[in-house]
Amino acid sequence: MDATEERIKSYVEHGSSGELESILSDTSLPLLLRIRLATTSEWKILFQLAAPAIFVCLIGYLMSMFTQIFSGHLGNLELAAASLGNNGIQIFAYGVMWGLGSAVETLCGQAYGAGKYDMLGIYLQRSIVLLTLVGAAITFIYIFSKPVLIFLGQSPEIASSAAIFVYGLVPQIFAYGVYFPIQKFLQAQSVMAPMAYISAATLAIHLLLSWLVIYELGLGLLGASLILSLTWWISVVAQILYIVRSGKCRHTWVGFSSEAFIGLWDFFKLSAASAVMLCLELWYFEILVLVAGLLDEPELSLDSLSICLSVMSWLFMISAGFNAAASVRVSNELGAGHPRSAAFSVLVVTCVSFVISVFLAMILLLMRDVISYVFTDGEVVAAAVSDLCPLLVISVVLNGIQPVLSGVAVGCGWQAFVAYVNVGCYYVVGIPLGAFLGFYLDFGAKGIWSGMIGGTMVQTLILTWTTIKTDWNKEVDDAVKRLNRWEDKTEPLLNN
Repeated sequence: MDATEERIKSYVEHGSSGELESILSDTSLPLLLRIRLATTSEWKILFQLAAPAIFVCLIGYLMSMFTQIFSGHLGNLELAAASLGNNGIQIFAYGVMWGLGSAVETLCGQAYGAGKYDMLGIYLQRSIVLLTLVGAAITFIYIFSKPVLIFLGQSPEIASSAAIFVYGLVPQIFAYGVYFPIQKFLQAQSVMAPMAYISAATLAIHLLLSWLVIYELGLGLLGASLILSLTWWISVVAQILYIVRSGKCRHTWVGFSSEAFIGLWDFFKLSAASAVMLCLELWYFEILVLVAGLLDEPELSLDSLSICLSVMSWLFMISAGFNAAASVRVSNELGAGHPRSAAFSVLVVTCVSFVISVFLAMILLLMRDVISYVFTDGEVVAAAVSDLCPLLVISVVLNGIQPVLSGVAVGCGWQAFVAYVNVGCYYVVGIPLGAFLGFYLDFGAKGIWSGMIGGTMVQTLILTWTTIKTDWNKEVDDAVKRLNRWEDKTEPLLNN
């Protein structure tokens, strides 16, 4: 084996983004050999990022779901209140805080790739300061949730119970303000496994405390939501202790700094673009449920759509994991000045995610007649779900591509551009087209969903074309300029 193959073999075994760029640039190697070796290495890196990210997303979803299940055993009113509080008021705050926190994903990822390690801690602190201020503003929506829900058409009885549940979620807002920046801070450094372990432990604590407080102490809805807030804070504190005490972040966390309060307005503008981009995506299919409630047979439409969207939400956790992996890989490689590696990472993560989504879609298609029985015994609902299943399959396949491309956009810092794309595709094309097909042409729930899939498909095609036409050398230059606006000193690459 010659020296070149020895070097490549060493990379495959030990891994290095710099070596990946060298392999992709080494024209003395046969093209197929370069692709095979680079794919093997990228595959390993990808799943080290994606698998824990999927697990963390799943745990966050399960905590809210178990809170609703515990509340549901108190009575139908309590179930309706918890569902409305979680899927109405809380999802708004989650979307805003998650979106704002994603700005630090771009900056931390590119700074880490560029070796500007001390700036990761600064970006983390700036993001926490910004999200805390925004969280304080969102608190007013929680405080006045009862009149807000009544204004939106909910009955006074359900609105009153939902408001009690929402009051207990106020501390959760500020947990979001710390959790999301920390999550992006750790992701940028490919520190994923500890988050998964902390999430698993937090879920166990959540189940135990929920049972104790709701049933043994009899604190009801307020107790359920307070425990949900508490367990989010437990997760936050555990991650803070890991950052400070583990030593894994010794180069990226050097303590609190007054620089965290400098440049907040510029930081807010990037954060706002991230929030708009991600919130428009998060709320898009929530609107599908609201519009379906206006159909002639709203109960059947809502039941069948809710089941389909629940299945899609579970499978979306996989897409969310690949979204995080794509963002980390692209931002790290751009920051390190590796255009070929960034482009190759996009190709690999998109292909892998797409293949997995097609496989899952085929399983759903084969099980279309029995899926609904996991949720209900009703044969009429089962038939309606089976009828909607082809649309569910298309949505699952699109979820294999669209979230990954959104992750690429975050990694590159394209949030403002994608926000405009989302407005046009989702709210100018998708929703009006869905309303036209569902109401005017009388296709019902299938028509509404078909129109909204149309909007998603247009958005996916635009992002695909944009990614294909991307000049990755220019993206590297843009990353350098973006980082230099915040800090003009590049540290030597440290072996973390």
